[in-house]
Amino acid sequence: MRSNRAAAVGAVTMSLALAVSACGGGSSTDGGSNDSPKTLTYWASNQGASVEVDKQVLQPELDKFEKQTGIKVKLEVVPWSDLLNRILTATTSGQGPDVLNIGNTWSASLQATGALLPWDAKNFDKIGGKDRFVDSAIGSTGAEGQDPAAVPLYSMSYALYYNKKMFADAGISAPPTTWAELIADGEKLSKDGKWGLSIEGSNPSENIHHAVVFAKQHGADFFTADGKPAFTSDGAVEGVKQFVDLMAKDKIVAPGNAEYAQNQSVSDFAKGKTAMLLWQSASSNLKTQGMSEDDFGVAPVPVQSGAPGTGDSVNSMVMGINMAVFKNTDNVDGATEFVKFMTSDAEQKILNTAYSSIPPVKTAQADAAFNTTANAVLKDTLAKSAVAAPQVADESQFETAVGTAIKELFADSAAGRAVTTESVKAALEKAQQQMPTK
Repeated sequence: MRSNRAAAVGAVTMSLALAVSACGGGSSTDGGSNDSPKTLTYWASNQGASVEVDKQVLQPELDKFEKQTGIKVKLEVVPWSDLLNRILTATTSGQGPDVLNIGNTWSASLQATGALLPWDAKNFDKIGGKDRFVDSAIGSTGAEGQDPAAVPLYSMSYALYYNKKMFADAGISAPPTTWAELIADGEKLSKDGKWGLSIEGSNPSENIHHAVVFAKQHGADFFTADGKPAFTSDGAVEGVKQFVDLMAKDKIVAPGNAEYAQNQSVSDFAKGKTAMLLWQSASSNLKTQGMSEDDFGVAPVPVQSGAPGTGDSVNSMVMGINMAVFKNTDNVDGATEFVKFMTSDAEQKILNTAYSSIPPVKTAQADAAFNTTANAVLKDTLAKSAVAAPQVADESQFETAVGTAIKELFADSAAGRAVTTESVKAALEKAQQQMPTK
């Protein structure tokens, strides 16, 4: 059932475009603090096409919360380019918000700072219980064996988006299910100034998401069981090379994509410049840019062979946004009440509809709004074939080091320099040397 408010947010959805990813970094500034125990400060991540669009989506819901509880929420929407460093500055200074959104891949790193409220059984009971949330989302809330550092708010997964008309014109009857098929299709589609696939080669976060998946498909992890970096294992090297080779060897990605860092690949796909796109929950973004649901199809990200699943057939990271509470808040009860409100079934339907994401709350997922063909692919991926980011304390450093190494490999490819097994291994070795020593 959709309320009038949900319908209104659905209209706002037409002006939304998802942010590039659930991770980021940039410059830092001072955080806010409470004006009074009846006021909460909230840093929201930029999920929409702009900060202003996010305010249009969120402010009516915050007003609703104030009407219900008497607690005012002061909203600041923080761009992804600033969010991680803003948070890290707040964890060391103690001058942060009461409640904040975090990229779920940062959960273990921020948990290790000790600045976030642990979500033990008692705290989860205050918001209806831990078992309300799907397992894949809970698996991206902190290190295994510890109480979660955050609560899932929005869930996303990667999918393969493809242009139906371009496929039909090239005589391709179905989306590829393996990388070999994707390359073969990409070669047919890369002609007349158009390209088979678009990527964001200059975006370290996007690079990491794909690198984790490609490594998994080669039987590798970037960290050992005891949390030590293993960036130069054969599988990790093979996985990163296969990803970069989409441009370097297979030549189905435009060399200019080596400089893409902020939604340009989505824009190229929406404009018909490329026929395929690997992206997180992109339907709302694409519709914002003029594509109708009839223009594009949504399929699982390809695997090496067979069907997506666990083990070597993982085809996405578990992406999304978590909601955390700073431990030093003056109003733990109010902050917890706000998390309960934002993760309620009603709000989950409104917010995830607006952002074209999937509710991490089981009962909200059952709503008809999340049972479209596109969402079925995303939900199935999250349930069956997605893997959490490495839940290690140094995960954010890993994203920066390896993501930047891959960015440099794409730059080599675009400049005509050879990308070899040896050069990939050397780049990953350099990245591993940048990791903190224990």
